[in-house]
Amino acid sequence: MEGKNDYRRGRHVVSAMHVHLVFVTKYRRGVFNDEMLTRCEEIMRKVCEDFEAELKEFNGERDHVRLLINYPPNIAVSKLVNSLKGVSARRIRLGAPPGRRLGGEFTGHINRALMHGHLWSPSYFSASCGGAPLAIVRQYIEQQKRPIQSADQSSPEMHSSPP
Repeated sequence: MEGKNDYRRGRHVVSAMHVHLVFVTKYRRGVFNDEMLTRCEEIMRKVCEDFEAELKEFNGERDHVRLLINYPPNIAVSKLVNSLKGVSARRIRLGAPPGRRLGGEFTGHINRALMHGHLWSPSYFSASCGGAPLAIVRQYIEQQKRPIQSADQSSPEMHSSPP
């Protein structure tokens, strides 16, 4: 559960937005090994930083990855997804990060396993998560104390419809 200090604070907004994402490989081919998943996590963590988002959790199996991301309210999830998938596919095909051996260490592995070197399926799974369950939020909103307007408090301006 989010604590009071886990909220993002901006000039005019306080938010706690999290998204659970799942990306599958093209044709669900099992191409990932531990080294590739570690590199993928590094790349996706950097992309999140560029969006001022935080990659809270990352893991994967041979044919998919799962991410939990805390993101600011001014970011469209679809834009974040496009960058995560595009940048990771490009960089994994190129190979090692700065400071490591260059030469496209994963390129041959991906090209052999996947048609035309595509890494990701064009589709993805996305679900908002965190906070209270919807039923609790709905109940909380329903129980708000709506002010009751008595006859002596009403004025013609309050009952007129907008122009």
